[in-house]
Amino acid sequence: MSTLPLTLNLTQGSVSLRFTSEAAQNLKRVLDELMEKLKAVATKTHPGGGKPTPQKPIEYQYTGDVFLEVFCNPNIWPSPFAAKVLITVRDERIKLMTEAELTRIIDDVNQYLDQVSE
Repeated sequence: MSTLPLTLNLTQGSVSLRFTSEAAQNLKRVLDELMEKLKAVATKTHPGGGKPTPQKPIEYQYTGDVFLEVFCNPNIWPSPFAAKVLITVRDERIKLMTEAELTRIIDDVNQYLDQVSE
């Protein structure tokens, strides 16, 4: 089981944490599900100009050396490419809460999975 550091690139700066390949695969599945929900919201058209069916927010949590949470409400973004996720990283000494571009986080997770599969 690999524990290479996962680096998440944020709007300003980055954060790295020890992560497992299994946790990264779970996060990738959640991010893929989020992309599908965002696409559904962006492409949903209703007769008479009605609103699309609201999608449930996506929340991912991982507890290892530190706690990682990724949260996104797909109903507030016009497209998957505009979407941002809320990132929380904390342990008993520090707590970091910020937002990051969804597409950047997806790239970071994919790059991590490529590294651990080599």
